[in-house]
Amino acid sequence: MTANQWKSKGKLIDIFNRKIFVIDEGISDKTLVILHGYPTSSYDYYKVLPELAKHYRVIIHDHVGFGFSDKPFNYSYSLIEQADIALQLWQQLQLKNVTLLAHDYGTSVATEIVNRYNRNQLNINIEELILCNGSMHIELAKLRFIQKLLKSKTVGKWVGKLTNQFIFDRNIRKIYFDSSKISQQELDEIWAQINYNDGKKVIHLLSNYINERYFFWHRWIGALKNTQIPTKIVWTTHDPIAVKAIAEQLHKEIPNNELKWLENTGHFPMLENPDEWTKLVLS
Repeated sequence: MTANQWKSKGKLIDIFNRKIFVIDEGISDKTLVILHGYPTSSYDYYKVLPELAKHYRVIIHDHVGFGFSDKPFNYSYSLIEQADIALQLWQQLQLKNVTLLAHDYGTSVATEIVNRYNRNQLNINIEELILCNGSMHIELAKLRFIQKLLKSKTVGKWVGKLTNQFIFDRNIRKIYFDSSKISQQELDEIWAQINYNDGKKVIHLLSNYINERYFFWHRWIGALKNTQIPTKIVWTTHDPIAVKAIAEQLHKEIPNNELKWLENTGHFPMLENPDEWTKLVLS
């Protein structure tokens, strides 16, 4: 599927004076809301959406700064604000009961939402939490060299400007278990979405989320330790960034959880191994 075909499936919704791209598909009474990862977009789910939509009404939006959503330069790009946007979107869509699925960057947006949920600050009921390959335990993550550069306050902007598609393609292929599972066309479509709305100009600002994972560690890991939401941890065995140790640590500390492993798969399981990943999510 091309990026333009994906764009034609969704719509722009105004949230806090920002245009947010939203996919809303499926007619089930049950609702699945998805928070995507970095530096990609809701497009990560194009292979699994048809099957998920047989079981749920599926709502995926592009965070501010990603995909087809607005990419303002004068914006904090804090994970706190990304949580505000997600919650406001769900409120405008009048959602009451949801399963919340998050991957990568989205897992930290999810933990901020769980923190507020634990304090009875939300008017939405989270029936289940599904966490996939995210570096919430940032102290255990194996960050790529380019991630370390981009999050730097001094050199991040210049690294963002100099990053080209060759560098991007190489870095994405390295975080697959089987790099032959991602086609050049997919890489082209993902790169086009990063560049959409002058997105390369803000990519270093997006990368500050890594610093926030340290700063808000106690708030967000504390939220997981205290939550009563039934949680499913769906993790791959060969993610070079969000390594197995993170899943094992989450399994130890989240009160009511089950851990499901996806073998021989890297950081983007919904793209690399979509059928098996979907089975685990739905199981």
